[in-house]
Amino acid sequence: MNLLRPTLLTLACLLASPLPASDLPSLGDASSSIVSPEQEYLLGRAWLSLLRGQVRQLSDPLLKDYVESSVYRLTETSQLQDRRLEFVLLESPHLNAFAAPGGIIGVNGGLFIHAQTEAEYASVMAHELAHLSQRHFARGLEAQQRMQVPMMAAMLAGVVAAAAGAGDAGIAAIVSTQAAAIQAQRRFSRQNEQEADRIGILNLEKAGYDPRAMPQMFARLMRQYRYDQKPPEFLLTHPVTESRIADTTNRAEQLANGGIEDSLRYQLIRARTQLRFETTPGLGAKRFRAQLNENADLDAARYGLALAQIKGGQLDEARSTLAPLLNKAPDELIYNLAQIELEVTANRLPQAEQYLQRMLRQYPGSYPLRQARIDLLIKQGQTTQAAKELDQLAAQRSADPDIWYQVAEIRGLTGNIVGVHEARAEYFALVGDYDQAIEQLDFAKRRSSNFQLASRIDARQQRLMEEKRMVEDMLR
Repeated sequence: MNLLRPTLLTLACLLASPLPASDLPSLGDASSSIVSPEQEYLLGRAWLSLLRGQVRQLSDPLLKDYVESSVYRLTETSQLQDRRLEFVLLESPHLNAFAAPGGIIGVNGGLFIHAQTEAEYASVMAHELAHLSQRHFARGLEAQQRMQVPMMAAMLAGVVAAAAGAGDAGIAAIVSTQAAAIQAQRRFSRQNEQEADRIGILNLEKAGYDPRAMPQMFARLMRQYRYDQKPPEFLLTHPVTESRIADTTNRAEQLANGGIEDSLRYQLIRARTQLRFETTPGLGAKRFRAQLNENADLDAARYGLALAQIKGGQLDEARSTLAPLLNKAPDELIYNLAQIELEVTANRLPQAEQYLQRMLRQYPGSYPLRQARIDLLIKQGQTTQAAKELDQLAAQRSADPDIWYQVAEIRGLTGNIVGVHEARAEYFALVGDYDQAIEQLDFAKRRSSNFQLASRIDARQQRLMEEKRMVEDMLR
């Protein structure tokens, strides 16, 4: 399936106004009279649901948890006022990251492949947060007041149509929407990127990272793709120039007093993601083994090798590979999750339970651990307890379609048919299929055993119908 190529960040860049770097917008600025923060929020959620329904996502809890926690760490020192963020991780090895109106943060798995250090990864995320904090989408509409939300939504509809495989029809919609103003607005993109660089690099330094990572990554990407006819999406929406590299280098040198450059945890996540995009576990094992032959102390390569061996069914080898990592850092969550995966794969469920319980005592709120616990309960046949714990997780991660998909599955195993339809409704709503969501609630109402339950389901159905009308109005 084609990835969604022009993201809403592209729209924001095309429509951005060249304000002086010191003129930061406030919630009461002129842009808010055109597109309010709440309208941005609603438009962003509508776009996210459509995106989720059209492109493949990474459902790895450990990867999702890392992205969420790392970005929230950056928000603590950012200028972002509305911190109602939602994340989407795309299953693509290509380099890209984007921010969309309303606090949507998107990351391709390929970002971890291309960002060689944690500071480089954080520099990209800080840049995207700056696009959100400076409300470049709304300020772009301020610069071109004739372009109201319906026009932007029309462009969005074309983007989604192209991603869904509509081909020329979707592309034609995009082109026709852009044609009237693209020449006048093209010059604004550089202004937005410079401002996002400036704000992002300050945030990077305040969060404790080495600010020099931003120009370093830009320079490496420019060298790598200088002569490519088809550069990665990130460079299409974030054009890198010599002057931009020089500007960020100067700013970084003025700030640089050290800071975090890299971490083992980032490299572990990076190895995990690299394996995800290998053709076979055997090829991944070969690459990680070659790295270890060059440097036996590369713990991230050893971890990647262990994962590849687990996925390839080489369980004894995986146990031997993991052992020195656990001996060195017995409380490292990522290593223990790998050991739990190994024990479950080997059908040594009591041993997996022991590792899980010890880790849960140390990290009781860990999403990856809780998900591993639920998966183990299902494997053990304890579906009732699994359903109870999954309901608790769904209450805390109510906007995660992966959770609702599993909730529907486990409710089916426990015979909760009304609950199956309710969970399916939440899943379909989150991936933009409101017709299916509303129909599932019809099925739930027919099977409801009492008036109170039916009334609750009906109220939820009415809210989803209102959301559907809102989305349709936006895309009309």
